[in-house]
Amino acid sequence: MAPKNAPNVLLIMTDDVGFGASSTFGGAIPTPAFDELAAAGVRYNQFNTSALCSPTRAALLTGRNPQAVGMGNVTNNPTAYPGYTTIIPKSAATVATVLREGGYSTAMFGKGHITPDWEQSQAGPFDRWPTGLGFEYFYGFLNADANQFAPALVRNTTPVDPATGKPGYVLDQDLANDAIRWIDEHKALAPNKPFFMYYAPGTAHTPHQAPKDWIDRFHGKFDQGWDKLREEIYLRQKRMGVIPANAQLSPRPSSLPAWDQCTPAQKKLYARYMEAYAGALAFADAQIGRIIQHLKDSGQFDNTLVIFIQGDNGASAEGGLDGLMYEQSALTRSPESFDYKLAHIDDIGTVNAYNHFPAPWAWAINSPFQWYKQVASHFGGTRNGMVMTWPGHIPAGGSLRSQFHYVTDIAPTILEATGIPAPAVVDGVPQQKIDGISMSYSFTQPKAPSHRREMVIELMQNLGVYKDGWFAGTTPGRVAWDTSKDVAVPVDQRNWELYHVAEDFSESHDLASKEPARLADMKALFWTRAAESKILPIHNSTIGVGAAGRPSLATGRDEFLYRSRIRRVPLDSGPNFYNRSFDIEASIVVPQAGASGAIIAAGGQFGGYTLALIDGRPVFGYNAVPPNISIVRADEQLTPGEHRVNVDFVYDGGGRGKGGTVTILADGRKIGEGRIEKTAPRWISHTEGLDIGADTTTPVIHDYASPAEFSGEIRWVKFRVK
Repeated sequence: MAPKNAPNVLLIMTDDVGFGASSTFGGAIPTPAFDELAAAGVRYNQFNTSALCSPTRAALLTGRNPQAVGMGNVTNNPTAYPGYTTIIPKSAATVATVLREGGYSTAMFGKGHITPDWEQSQAGPFDRWPTGLGFEYFYGFLNADANQFAPALVRNTTPVDPATGKPGYVLDQDLANDAIRWIDEHKALAPNKPFFMYYAPGTAHTPHQAPKDWIDRFHGKFDQGWDKLREEIYLRQKRMGVIPANAQLSPRPSSLPAWDQCTPAQKKLYARYMEAYAGALAFADAQIGRIIQHLKDSGQFDNTLVIFIQGDNGASAEGGLDGLMYEQSALTRSPESFDYKLAHIDDIGTVNAYNHFPAPWAWAINSPFQWYKQVASHFGGTRNGMVMTWPGHIPAGGSLRSQFHYVTDIAPTILEATGIPAPAVVDGVPQQKIDGISMSYSFTQPKAPSHRREMVIELMQNLGVYKDGWFAGTTPGRVAWDTSKDVAVPVDQRNWELYHVAEDFSESHDLASKEPARLADMKALFWTRAAESKILPIHNSTIGVGAAGRPSLATGRDEFLYRSRIRRVPLDSGPNFYNRSFDIEASIVVPQAGASGAIIAAGGQFGGYTLALIDGRPVFGYNAVPPNISIVRADEQLTPGEHRVNVDFVYDGGGRGKGGTVTILADGRKIGEGRIEKTAPRWISHTEGLDIGADTTTPVIHDYASPAEFSGEIRWVKFRVK
């Protein structure tokens, strides 16, 4: 049973939102729900995350440093080094587990991204899914992002596609609806039992999508460009007092172009990307506002601690200098032409695109800081606005808290507020130390010195360390949108910068040359703490360093046999079809009325392949990210009865992402052939998986609509890689 009068806890975290994006912290995007919570509580302007999704989220829930729980990078890029396996150990129970054992009901909505890739299939294990990490109920997605209009979701451990057959569906609205439903259900069935809800909508990570009318609200609002926007945000932040009066605006880096250097066509396209981002964040805020209002209407708000962290890192520059129509183009390293993007400008923010804005917008809305997501060595990657409210415990009025804190500090803050101590043993496993420090002292002591005196951080070889008002960090060795490049300079020879952040809020004055002794001490502190926190060795997992032996259900298999219909097998757990020849063979039965639908499909609208019957005729389609879609159609329909259908794909070779020749056979007889002009060189989708007997979520080709259930009988499907 929970302690008497223990509060409900609502923990909110959005995604890829810069410090200067929201109106609450001086941004140009209206976030009235965030504003209202700030007015009812306090704002924190020196709260830090870990510069990337999975590490921040693991640290948030466990109260331990990311590498201390194996989450030194995203779950998509694990390595064998202890701090980077992406396996949260049993010795690091989440705050959800502790609260559940302490008498709380627990639920999670939205983005997980803390489950190892190889554990995300129907074969489990499920102990590192949200329901195995302390949440009694989960409704959301396991990986990095989701399509707002057609998401691949999970309810507890079952794949679901809630948008199917619902043309007006929007994910953020659905998540809020389900959260409100869960609150009401909980209140009705256990009115005296407090709840812990972790609400992580995944906005504004790619794709930047929202209902058209929300995007249209921002038409023309960013025509002034990123340089002017950043300056406007900075001046507004000063007027609002969310940054110190002496804070300076750090300059635009040489890697980013000035707005005035862009052509009229570029300005038109780039502004539209930003309008979509703004519409997405504003719409998400409105849905969060509905949850807050429901707590008020149901009389539960006054006994609820709300912690709202606006972003799990700084805004993302992963869209590159030109922006992306499809995030998948970057994942597969397939360039998009500017002319194509301009011709499809009206698709930005809609169901037809998976768009990401150009990097300079990220720099602009991270005002007043340098750099962006992935860069743990500078506050542009790690500084996020945060608000806390708790009527009767945290004073209202929106006053500012400037104590320096890290994302690990949230879990111990929650435990202290609820009166539930961190256990020494959970399920028979001794627990490792909690790295976080409770922030509750700051609730009523706005001027109290920070209880956090140190922070050590590493992400993608960007190193940083904080000590008593000073911060030292390495100069980034590559831009965020070029993950294929290694950092050429050895880690022990990297350039370090030094900032007195107690006086230089925005890290505008590098004091490395003036304070060499202090910098040497800071660097020594980093290496000492890095060794203690499993940060070493510093390595580049994005190019495969340390990835040998990575677990996968597909390891060592050249043949995959499926004897029944199955939904959303993660692509990492299915055939490795990239840059190689393969053969698909299916034993099917066509009914008297004929058959249609997908026999096997992997991926979806933004990349994948499918073997289907269209009006009884076998069709093989390969989507190497639009507009690179090739379709080979058989010359004849299949008659009713049993058939063996084969697709033989012979890869051209000579490099990655090349084309190939397709031959379609029915019962050993060739009935079609043609060319696949381009294939995906790698990682075609981390949201949609492999289906047998359907093509769920979104369709690989436009010949059918999802779920494209095969209307005949499937006896088995065999996939052989060569």
